[in-house]
Amino acid sequence: MDLGSRSTLREHLQQTGIPSGSQDKVSVPDSGPEMAEPQVAVSPVVTSKLSVKAPEFYPSGYNQNFNQNFADSSFEDRYDGYLTLAEYVQDFLNHLTEQPGCFETEIEQFAEMLNGWVAADEALQELVELIYQQATSVPNFSYMGARLCNYLSHHLTISPQSGNFRQLLLQRCRTEYENRDEATKGDETTRKQFHAFVLFLAELYLNLEIKGTKGQVTRAEILQEGLRELLNALFSNPVDSNLICAVKLLKLTGSVLEDAWKEKGKNDMEEMIQRIENVVLDANCSRDVKHMLLKLVELRSSNWGRVHGTSQHTEATPENDPNYFMNEPTFYTSDGVPFTAADPDYQEKYQELLEREDLFPDYEENGTDLSGPGDPYFDDIDDEMDPEIEEAYEKFCLESEHKRKQ
Repeated sequence: MDLGSRSTLREHLQQTGIPSGSQDKVSVPDSGPEMAEPQVAVSPVVTSKLSVKAPEFYPSGYNQNFNQNFADSSFEDRYDGYLTLAEYVQDFLNHLTEQPGCFETEIEQFAEMLNGWVAADEALQELVELIYQQATSVPNFSYMGARLCNYLSHHLTISPQSGNFRQLLLQRCRTEYENRDEATKGDETTRKQFHAFVLFLAELYLNLEIKGTKGQVTRAEILQEGLRELLNALFSNPVDSNLICAVKLLKLTGSVLEDAWKEKGKNDMEEMIQRIENVVLDANCSRDVKHMLLKLVELRSSNWGRVHGTSQHTEATPENDPNYFMNEPTFYTSDGVPFTAADPDYQEKYQELLEREDLFPDYEENGTDLSGPGDPYFDDIDDEMDPEIEEAYEKFCLESEHKRKQ
């Protein structure tokens, strides 16, 4: 190789970041008879951009103010941490979404806070709107939202001329309800929002308690009628998404609705089932949706999966509970015939089994050892170690002692 080639190679090595001191370690192929020295691969140095002073990482959707606002047990400190009612309510709703199990422990304090903050009609309407939006836009919050609405309807003290919390909530729901026909015929986004409202209304019907003048607790009659009309609207526009929403609604409330209609002497549920059967026969819905509808009809024919016990307030016995012996063990006679506690001659067969096997002869029922010293079973156990095991054990003890002294 000539000097010009060597010079070019040296410049290339310098451009690739290899220190000049390492160049003499890299052999350059030569035309001479001697074999070149093996090349030494030099990996480039990678400079890390990580820093111990980097800000703390939060996953997307995580509320960074959660620990600051809810971890502290001081009620006054939590109040001072928010500038507006909307911030406080939204933060609490997000908190319930992430940790629904804290509802029982924190709802009382939340209502107490609202009673000290919500003092005008506008604030109460804002509270209703925030809860409604959370319940209809966040997946799986409809049930928690309905529970929250029920609690606040009984514990918020403000009752302005425009209506109390429950009245304003029902007015907000009525706005969506009146647009039901247009919503079921709308585009996919419109239908999706409408279906979320339908399921939230179903949860409200199940969870919103109304106390009568004599202290009796009933459900909102207006919601019962509203759910029937919503079902009619969904079945009137039998596209897949509307039918799936109707199935979810009936699975959730079907048993309660049918009981309420029967008490009034109405056969509204029979009409709904007839409409479902007509949809299965005539509508151009997908095969999977038709299967869902047929499964719903089957569920209703089994009384919505409810099982009424023959004796609700008496102790279970073999006479009134068919599952009384379900978890009993199975034994076998000397002839190999199985028997359980449900057999009429169970006691006789079980006693025969005990006598035949002579199970646990030296133990009382409570496990007390009656064998005393000289038990033949324990006497037969060889206390001596195998030589190989003994040698390994001694070696282990010596190594452990040596490590301990180091």
